[in-house]
Amino acid sequence: MTQDSVIYWEEGGQACSAIWHSENGIVPHKKVVIGDDLLTADDAYHLACEGTAILWRGDFQNARQLLQALVRRVDKPSKKSKRAGKRVDKAGDTSAQKTAVDIFNQHRLIQSQRARILGMLLIECNSEHTVSLRRAPDVSLACREAYGVVSEPYAVSLRELLGVISAHEWRKNGVPVLADSEGEPVFVHPHYGVFSPIRGEYIELVCNTPLPKQMEQESTAFDIGAGTGVLSIILAMRDVQHIVATELDERALVCAKENIGRLHLESQIEVVKANLFPPGKASLIVCNPPWLPARPSSTLEHAVYDPSSQMLKGFLSGLKDHLALHGEGWLILSDLAEYLGLRTRDELLSWIENAGLVVLGRVDTKPKHPKSDEESDLLHFARAAEITSLWRLGSQ
Repeated sequence: MTQDSVIYWEEGGQACSAIWHSENGIVPHKKVVIGDDLLTADDAYHLACEGTAILWRGDFQNARQLLQALVRRVDKPSKKSKRAGKRVDKAGDTSAQKTAVDIFNQHRLIQSQRARILGMLLIECNSEHTVSLRRAPDVSLACREAYGVVSEPYAVSLRELLGVISAHEWRKNGVPVLADSEGEPVFVHPHYGVFSPIRGEYIELVCNTPLPKQMEQESTAFDIGAGTGVLSIILAMRDVQHIVATELDERALVCAKENIGRLHLESQIEVVKANLFPPGKASLIVCNPPWLPARPSSTLEHAVYDPSSQMLKGFLSGLKDHLALHGEGWLILSDLAEYLGLRTRDELLSWIENAGLVVLGRVDTKPKHPKSDEESDLLHFARAAEITSLWRLGSQ
């Protein structure tokens, strides 16, 4: 335990401390005060805005209500949000009051400030991952799944703790991703910190796109950056005989292995730790990289943000060397980055060409997620126009 990973406060005339835990990479708060059921939402909001964290000692359910009150104060409608309805072209129409990149950066700044304020309400857990507050739920299993075994008490933001609880429910109940041959739903159980396959359009693309003819000769596939293992599972359900799923993230490796084991697909799918490609070649190589070329602000954002398109470029540059003769690479990618001015279509096509690849075809679909209909969202102009594509790539 170092000074940089500890928060300090006074309580009952005594100097106190606890290990600070933040999956979002928030540094330990310098100023911490005790809060309880007598604290008003307005006072809590003012403390949070000025950078003072509140370690909660009151009723747990009251803390949840206080957090909801803080959300309402942070999310007051702003006149600036009306600019979200302005259309910006893919190339970035500078005739608009702000360019697409400006709006994207503004959106990220707002989200960062929002997270900072809402993360100021803290909860202390003991070394058994239990919360000693009135009406506190049993969070021990959820926290153990997310954080592992700990030896000392620690403090965490209530907002993160509620996310851990929610992730536990996803992991317990699972997410339906497709139906088996008898019409019964097949579930994938995402772990905390592993991207949940709730956007079904890219799953449908992999379910419905015809497999390469090379599969008739050699039924092998690689799943690059497997996450929960959902794409490997889909390929196995489509009777691909041997699939190698690769991952670097430890949580994702455990998650993929567990999901594959639940479905008794170990004989078809091998999960290995690798940076992008495993050794050898395959008739089909699939990859669903992060869609936005921007720097993630936390470990939890790595599934969404890919700095300088590093994973995308790495997949494209290494694909040719790992494709079997007449094999195909399937790149699943949204064009949201193009509408936000973060990447152009010409750039993507040049990376494909420079990697010695050709586009064999492309299958497009419209996203169905709720954000595409939220006109108050600053990024609505891009989300409403977004297309998700499966690019079929082959060697030149």
